[in-house]
Amino acid sequence: MTSSQNEKVAVIIGVGPENGMGASLCRRFAAANYHVVVAGRTAAKIETVAETITASGGRATAVVCDATEVDTLEALFSTASDLGTIKLAIYNAGNNMPGHFLEMEPGYFEKCWRIACFGGFLFSQLALKHMAPNEEGTLLFTGASASMRGKPFFSAFTSAKAGLRALAQSLAREFGPKGIHVAHVVIDGAIDGDRINKGRPEVAEALGKEGLVDIEGIVDIYEMLEQQPSRAWTHEIDVRTATENF
Repeated sequence: MTSSQNEKVAVIIGVGPENGMGASLCRRFAAANYHVVVAGRTAAKIETVAETITASGGRATAVVCDATEVDTLEALFSTASDLGTIKLAIYNAGNNMPGHFLEMEPGYFEKCWRIACFGGFLFSQLALKHMAPNEEGTLLFTGASASMRGKPFFSAFTSAKAGLRALAQSLAREFGPKGIHVAHVVIDGAIDGDRINKGRPEVAEALGKEGLVDIEGIVDIYEMLEQQPSRAWTHEIDVRTATENF
């Protein structure tokens, strides 16, 4: 066995700015001795995250990838498998997409579904093809409050995230007995990162610091799930602030 085959690899898709959840997941698992494959649509962002990791002594490779395009996903997993054994895969793609239902274009609904649900299918199928022969690995999905309930103006997003949750359940039941831990994390609330602080500062200000979900607290949960022994697996867990209504 070569040294590269001995190296454990984490594939994390949906990585954006340095002060974002995807980047925080990459840094955390790089610190846990994974070679992290940093995947996202924007080269500058993922390269910055990878460079930050390598500068601090970790191992990271940036790969530009669109979660809805099978060719780019196949290239992503090909790169990852060349680096070592894929033992962790995280599907973190999919942004909040609101809209008035009667004014919603079919293409908008489909785009939301393709990013949040169809991409999850493509990503997890490729991840599991690499994990199944070894009968080990962890596959994690990022969910949202929309995974659990539909609110006004979120018909497209709710449909997509609920579909992703159902997919995760099905995969957990099919692949758990084969040694692969599949889990779904419901993030109930706005995350305290650049996406809301810079993209929607008025919302961040209205919620206040105590109303934004802490990124490192979320990443703690992902790390906990990755470390669970097979006799004590969690399939689904939710996280929110103390002030969030649920």
